[in-house]
Amino acid sequence: MFESLSEKLQKTLRNLRGLGKLSEKNMKDGLRDVRMALLEADVNYKVVKDFIGHVQDKALGREVLESITPGQQLVKVVYDELVRMMGKEAEPLRLSSEPPTVIMLIGLQGSGKTTTAAKLARSLRTRGHQPLLVAADVYRPAAVQQLIVLSEQLGIPAYSDENSNDPVGICRDSVQHARRSNRDVLILDTAGRLHINDELIEELRRIREILHPHEVLLVADAMTGQDAVNVAEQFHSRVGITGVILTKLDGDARGGAALSIKSVTGQPIKFAGIGEKLDAFEVFHPDRVASRILGMGDVLSLVEKAQGTIDEKRAAELQEKLLKAQFTLEDFQQQLQQLKKMGPLDEIMAMIPGMSKFKGLQPQEQDVVRVEAIINSMTKKERQLPTIIDGSRKKRIARGSGTAVADVNRLLKQFQQMQKMMKQVRRMGRLRGLGGGLNFPV
Repeated sequence: MFESLSEKLQKTLRNLRGLGKLSEKNMKDGLRDVRMALLEADVNYKVVKDFIGHVQDKALGREVLESITPGQQLVKVVYDELVRMMGKEAEPLRLSSEPPTVIMLIGLQGSGKTTTAAKLARSLRTRGHQPLLVAADVYRPAAVQQLIVLSEQLGIPAYSDENSNDPVGICRDSVQHARRSNRDVLILDTAGRLHINDELIEELRRIREILHPHEVLLVADAMTGQDAVNVAEQFHSRVGITGVILTKLDGDARGGAALSIKSVTGQPIKFAGIGEKLDAFEVFHPDRVASRILGMGDVLSLVEKAQGTIDEKRAAELQEKLLKAQFTLEDFQQQLQQLKKMGPLDEIMAMIPGMSKFKGLQPQEQDVVRVEAIINSMTKKERQLPTIIDGSRKKRIARGSGTAVADVNRLLKQFQQMQKMMKQVRRMGRLRGLGGGLNFPV
């Protein structure tokens, strides 16, 4: 996420932090580089101008120039302005006190509206709501069927009317259906077009006028950069939106849309799609995104991901095994599977503070795949008792996993080192009178 922008901003700020004392000249030189990094990231020109103006006013003030750590103060100023530019804090959904809450999704074809509707429904269900999906796109071939398939995958009901070609009527009737079936949130998957035209706008206005939705969320493709911002501006001026859901944010190396939309439209980014799977969806937190951009990590999101995927009981069992030096390769395999559930490894690493500095030393996705393949090629007995793995067994494991014997040896050696380290930790714990009360993170 935002790799190219993040790299350039971090490099510029790192150079400024390295200076013993900041002057007005080198500060302006650094801010020129920041400006170029933002423009190359496809951030709206007016937004960049406003951003640099705010940073410059604060950065050239006495508080920064005469600070003991002026470089760190400057990073704080840039961070604060990034957060301000994206909306200061996460904006919650407006939920009606009298159900059903009506959420209307709008946007162009190809932005991912239908999949986003399913993701949003899943997210709401995890928070205790009873959503109903509404298939209101009667024009795109198989759009209704796509929503029904997704709803069946999630076990969340969908409302459709195969006998009607009137999206306004379908949306109106879905409200009554939601009340009859005790559904408290209605998600309308409306039709899109390849471009904004009067016919689309008129249809969306009619749905809005009749249903008075509590939220009108624009679904926009983050990877289209300033096009997404222009689309958001047009939809807001002609229909009126209350927020934005950015899709494909995980594939956006630049960040132009995410950094511009709030300033241009005045409406917040409420959610972000961060992958193809239906659980790859999260609340948009401006402060956390700014932290990731500046390489400061995102511990809160990391903890939330871990809480959502890791079995606490199993984690406690593994911790106990580690402390008793009973941790096997089979347990390690289960840990890898838990890690994979949390998402792509590079995203997990980006959430750890300071990890961006060690780009070449970070474990890569292919490393995890290789280790998992080696362990999968072992028998259950070999996973539980790695000491029985001799030369012939290593050759068999290497052939079965598509790796070299050297890779198998490396894994076994690293595993032995980890076991030795855990024995030492346990021994130190006993010497200090800690017994089995060590809290070692698994």
